[in-house]
Amino acid sequence: MTRVLAIDLGGTNLRTAVYTGDIAALAQQSHQPAPENLDGFVARVRAFLAAGNIEALGLAVPGLVEGSVCRWIPNLPWLDGIDVAALFPDISVALGNDAQIALLAEAAEGAAKGVSDTILLAIGTGIGSAVLANGRIVAGAHGGACSFGWACADIDDQGEERSGWLERVASGRALDQLSTRIGLANGGELIAAGRAGNRAALALLEEPARRLGTALAGAVGLLDPGVILVSGGLADALDAIAPPLLAALRRQLPPHLRGIELRPGAFGPRAGLVGAALAGQAGSGWRQIR
Repeated sequence: MTRVLAIDLGGTNLRTAVYTGDIAALAQQSHQPAPENLDGFVARVRAFLAAGNIEALGLAVPGLVEGSVCRWIPNLPWLDGIDVAALFPDISVALGNDAQIALLAEAAEGAAKGVSDTILLAIGTGIGSAVLANGRIVAGAHGGACSFGWACADIDDQGEERSGWLERVASGRALDQLSTRIGLANGGELIAAGRAGNRAALALLEEPARRLGTALAGAVGLLDPGVILVSGGLADALDAIAPPLLAALRRQLPPHLRGIELRPGAFGPRAGLVGAALAGQAGSGWRQIR
């Protein structure tokens, strides 16, 4: 079995694990601050490779990926334009957007196992997203397909250079802003209050939930997924946000699509590492699930 170094690289943290064929046994081996520059990243990865007798690398990054090249990584601009395979020519490299990598984990071994068509929304500070269509993760012409954070259901919105409408109104940052209306510190406290039955918190959570549902209706109409997966911080509030989200979604759909199921991801914050491990094992064809 190929030994794979799995790396989940975020804007602020880098997590690693070594995969030897058993997902159940996959355990995070390091959790460090993200490197500050390319030299630091290369040095760290080479140290991990040397210590683990590694034959393949699976890497999840928070941005736009095309093949083995990082096209646009907003929070890690030193990766922009970098061909990761060229950095580590002696091993097999599988590189992917973090939401697509997380969907690989869920589709192969998690909450969407056995499902041919799925939408995944990773809702944290921002909104990441990915689509499984007929057993394959969709990349698009330039690697950026299915970026639902940029979806818009407001014709008066003027747009923004670095974030889309849905991300601005329904991500963790939006929940942070809403929480202050009832004297709470952040979106995490708002979610906790909503889950505890606080009516004011539930009323505030309904606003981003309805916006999510309205924007998602277009995606469901286009793709006809078997399930919508929700991961990230908002997955913890799924019991509170699902009713208004699904109500808004179903209002915009024909009868044959209204039975869509909303489901939390099985791997939670581990999805990036699990998916990176599976991608590294599969190689460049990792988007083909079944």
